[in-house]
Amino acid sequence: MLDSKLRQVISSRKENLKPYDRYGEPIPGMSWVALSGDLHNGEFECFMLRMDAEARSKPHEHTGFEEFLVIEGELIDCDGSRYRAGDFVRFLPGSKHSSHTPDGCTLLVILRGNNLALSDAEIAG
Repeated sequence: MLDSKLRQVISSRKENLKPYDRYGEPIPGMSWVALSGDLHNGEFECFMLRMDAEARSKPHEHTGFEEFLVIEGELIDCDGSRYRAGDFVRFLPGSKHSSHTPDGCTLLVILRGNNLALSDAEIAG
């Protein structure tokens, strides 16, 4: 029989999301909830990320792998690549990018390593 004390349920409903503050100050239009792993430990973390319409991520470089599954909506990367619901995307260590969403999106993110904040000019080259 299942021992309910050994089960953890984390709700990713909108009312449970917190401002996305991975780089210090919250990023307008972005919110998240931790699902597993230790946030910011640089080893492994998994979280649900919600981006409202017209939200933009900060430019960043991956020190480890970043993987995400688009659950709903569409995300557009700085090179014009479009990721839609059902797309699974993997960025390798050393990759640099930023993204935006015209109508909003929800992502399941798996991150290994910490991201390094960059300027727009550092990802343009």
